[in-house]
Amino acid sequence: MLNNYEKMGLHASNTTELVLDQVSVPRENLLGVEGSGYKQFLAVLDGGRIGIGAMAVGLAQGAFEKSLRYAKQRKQFGSTLSTFQAIRFKLADMAMNIELARNMVYKAAWLKDQGRGFKKEAAMAKLFASEMCMRVCDQAVQIHGGYGYMREYEVERCLRDAKLLEIGEGTSEIQRMVIAGQVGC
Repeated sequence: MLNNYEKMGLHASNTTELVLDQVSVPRENLLGVEGSGYKQFLAVLDGGRIGIGAMAVGLAQGAFEKSLRYAKQRKQFGSTLSTFQAIRFKLADMAMNIELARNMVYKAAWLKDQGRGFKKEAAMAKLFASEMCMRVCDQAVQIHGGYGYMREYEVERCLRDAKLLEIGEGTSEIQRMVIAGQVGC
């Protein structure tokens, strides 16, 4: 039985409920060790958090680039938006936070690739990148002004898509619990 869901964002990715009832899996098709499914699931989540962090960086980068392009073209009071200090500061903060998140994602991915522990770094990268992405996308809408609320300018889609990144692979609250546990709290 399949049940498709309509979501606020990420429309290019279908979300479907899959229900398996009274299904038996032959022993030769078993993945991992029987009885260890939950532990395996948690290990997969750690890797997935790196992927969510990478998605957040890419989405934020796109929103930033659209905003920078718009700020260089849009004129107000005889000058482009990019000449106003308030807009320049927004763009500078966006660029800085994207770079920080990118480096956090790279570090977590590198640790995973090296076969080293990466649970804390993956949770930190996912948490920082997803929350940063929401802030960047929100500022992108703000820079675009009323146009930012219109589908034609696409930054509204970025904002809708960004919200899921704070939820998927564990909410921000869960990431904070994982990080607290990893630092010995």
